[in-house]
Amino acid sequence: MENHQIAKMWLQAFNEHHLENLLMLYDDNAEHYSPKLKIRNPDTMGLIKGKKAMRIWWQDAFERLPDLYYKERSITANTDRVFMEYTRIVKGEENINVAEVLEIKNGLIVFSRVYHG
Repeated sequence: MENHQIAKMWLQAFNEHHLENLLMLYDDNAEHYSPKLKIRNPDTMGLIKGKKAMRIWWQDAFERLPDLYYKERSITANTDRVFMEYTRIVKGEENINVAEVLEIKNGLIVFSRVYHG
């Protein structure tokens, strides 16, 4: 699967809050880093490992923020990474510009890192 397409599928699954479609894009042992994780779960230092931890994290986000939406701004992909820029939109909160890097091996995301602007 082309990495640009993986990013598009990632955004679609996230915006539909379709947890299974989101998780299927990740390797079982993938890691995810986010500043929001560091704030909400300081013991993680912002890093979670494995689909089980990602399931818990995103399920909580989808339940707490039912209108959470990422508006795509750009996607740049090469053979092993995708750089996505999007705007995080939640009613009642200020919009946040976000950049996210997905490292991809054998068609699956093995590491993702979020940057807030």
